[in-house]
Formats: sequence, structure tokens, C-alpha cells
Amino acid sequence: MADLKVYPSILEGEVKIPPSKSMAHRAIICAALSDGFCKIENIDYSDDIIATIDAMNSLGAKIVKYKDYIEVTGAYGNSADIEDIRVIDCNESGSTLRFLVPISLLFKGKNKFIGRGNLGKRPLTTYYNIFEKQDITYSYEEGKLNLIVSGELKPGIFEIEGNVSSQFITGILFTLPLLNDDSKIIITTEMESKGYIDLTLRAMSDFGIEVINNDYKEFIIKGNQRYKARNYRVEGDYSQAAFFLCADSLGNNVLCKDLDLNSLQGDKEVIDILERMNVIFNASAIGVKGTTSGQLVSTIIDGSQCPDIIPVLTAVAALTKGKTEIINAGRLRIKEFDRLAAVTSELNKLGAKIVEQEDGLIVTGVEILKGNVEVWSHKDHRIAMTLAIASTKCEEPIVIKDYECIAKSYPNFFDDFVSLGGKIERLEEK
Repeated sequence: MADLKVYPSILEGEVKIPPSKSMAHRAIICAALSDGFCKIENIDYSDDIIATIDAMNSLGAKIVKYKDYIEVTGAYGNSADIEDIRVIDCNESGSTLRFLVPISLLFKGKNKFIGRGNLGKRPLTTYYNIFEKQDITYSYEEGKLNLIVSGELKPGIFEIEGNVSSQFITGILFTLPLLNDDSKIIITTEMESKGYIDLTLRAMSDFGIEVINNDYKEFIIKGNQRYKARNYRVEGDYSQAAFFLCADSLGNNVLCKDLDLNSLQGDKEVIDILERMNVIFNASAIGVKGTTSGQLVSTIIDGSQCPDIIPVLTAVAALTKGKTEIINAGRLRIKEFDRLAAVTSELNKLGAKIVEQEDGLIVTGVEILKGNVEVWSHKDHRIAMTLAIASTKCEEPIVIKDYECIAKSYPNFFDDFVSLGGKIERLEEK
């Protein structure tokens, strides 16, 4: 991968926020499980979204990609015939993997899940426990994604912990309505990442599926339902908007367009958190812009419901007066990389004062960051983009190593960064 030199600059102007990756995953899956033709508009072809498109094609859907939309012919009653084994390549997408494992059991034959990077280290124990209870055949290699699974998921009662990734619950939710009898999911601990479950239930409802949510303690799902084909537009992504909303809090001046202020995305929490830190947001039909009202003030940030925005909020906290505590963020240690360790290491190189805790961070604010150092993305898209936003408050340029990992979620990030006045220099690939 290549390196990027980023010069201190003020970002100013308007940016169209990319479509929500979370909602795009869900809309593609619902459309691909439907009984007809769907058009999904406002699609951004990040690596993760391409992985889900390819995976649903592997299961028998027919998805045709155009510039910013896809046409989908659903796989219901049209599963891909296989003689030996169906290969589902998840690339580095944890969402694709965990959503598709139970969905694949709707289709006859063996399914082999492969991927790259650290995906094989993402735990799948929740599914293995279900497989063993239902006599579903599976095999895997420790530390490497090479999962082979075959069998038929049967309706019934599914007990799942709420403090594991919500991706497991989403995968089961997608699958159970298509089984031939009713099912219930019982959540055995306090539910984390409720916002992501809300997005799943919203997408399923949009495609005609009914689920009863009893206060996130249990979900009742009738069987013999069908996903109904429809056209759909994906809303803007708050997890990507967070980078520019946080840039505003640091003295930049960016209007974020294509955001739904009534969105159920958990990462919309970025607005509430920044408001507690003394940022004022002006929202209109055009977009959302934040301005600081004097000195930023410290707060407590709970990462349990919005883990993806914690890295960039850490950059804001690093420049906030006082001591900011980030709590309940232990799951960031099992993302693409240990994000708590990565953001601590790289921002501290810039002069931040961050101390790791077991499941969070203690951040003592400084007035400005230094620069004139090399920092590493750890090949994690959110760390790379966080460092770019931090560069706007550096005294000197920084070099971001392996910056191209942004393709995982926001391939045009640095194009947007430059359009807003950001100054970069792509260094010769090593």
C-alpha cells in the first residue's frame, strides 16, 4: 500500500456524505432475498458493499451494478445450483460474514466462507453454539476464515447474548422469517448496539417482513413470510459523516449533505456527543453544519452503542480541555485491528495524551498536535480517516502510511478531503 503526506489546512465547503454502509448491506440483502425485481439507489461501491453484492450473487440473486445504483433480481425460489461447494468471499467485511452465515443455510448445498485480513480472527462462537444445538455440520480453521457449513436452520427458540456483536442477531433476524414455522430470539444479557438492530428491523419492515420487538429482550418472528420486491434509496451514512462533523468541532467549516435527521442509525449519536462537548449544530434541508461555542469541554463517551465513531471522537477529545473518558468500548479491540490500541498509539505520536484502559480510553486534552511524524493506519479505514482529520490541527505535516485502506468503507474520502481544501501529496509507493 502507499503513503500519503497531509499538510495542515482548514476544511471548508460542502460534501455529499456517502450512503450508509449499514443500510446498504441490509437493503441489498433484503432485495436479494425477495421474490422479484428491485432497484437500490445511492450505492457507493466500497469493498465491504462489493463483498455483500458478490455474496448474494453466489446464493443465486442476480445483481447488476451501475454507476450509483444496482438492479436486483431476488434469489427466492432461484437459489444457485451447486454440485460440490458454494464459495462466499467476504473479503474483510465482518458484516457480510456474520449476516450471510445463517442466510446461507436457506440454500441447499455446502457453503464455504473465505476472507482476508483479520476477518478470520473475528469470533463466530455464537453461530457455532446454534449449529451444535441444531446438528448443522460445520468446520473451520483457527485464526483463518475457512468456514464450511451445511444443513438446514430450523425454526425455534434462539438464545443469544446481547453483549456480543449485533451482527449475529441481525443475521438470524434476516433468516428466520423465511423458515416454515415461527421462531423467537431471546436476548440473555443487556443488549448493546441497539441502533444497529433498529436499522435491521427498519430494512426488513421496508421489504414487508414483520418482527415483534419486545424491548430488545426478545424478538418474535412469524415463519412463512416473504421479502417483497420494491425500489429503495439508501440514506447518508452518519459513521462517515462523523469525520466531517468532528472536523467542524475542531474549527473547520463543512456542511454535510444528504443526512436524514430522523435516521435510526446509532452513529447519529455523534451529534449528541459533540453537543455535550459544546458544539452547536445547524440543520436545514440542505445539510448539517457544526460550530464550536467557545472552548470544547470534556465529557464521558459511552462506546457501547456507537463503536465505529469512537476513533474520530478520540481525536476531538485529544484537543478538548480537561479529561474525557471513553467507556464500554472493548469491542473495538476485535475490529479490523485493535482500534483502542491503534488510535492511542498514532494520536500519541502527534502529541496527544491518551491512556488505554481495558475497555476504553482516558484522554487528557492538549491545545494543538505536533505533526512532522509518520503515523500508521494499521490498515484500518477508520484510523486512516481519523488521522486525516487530526492533521487539520497539527503544526506540521504528517505522513499516513497505508492510507488506501479507506477503500473498505469510503473510497472517495481523500477526494472529498481535497475538494474541501485539504492538502495532500501521494508519496511514491514502496
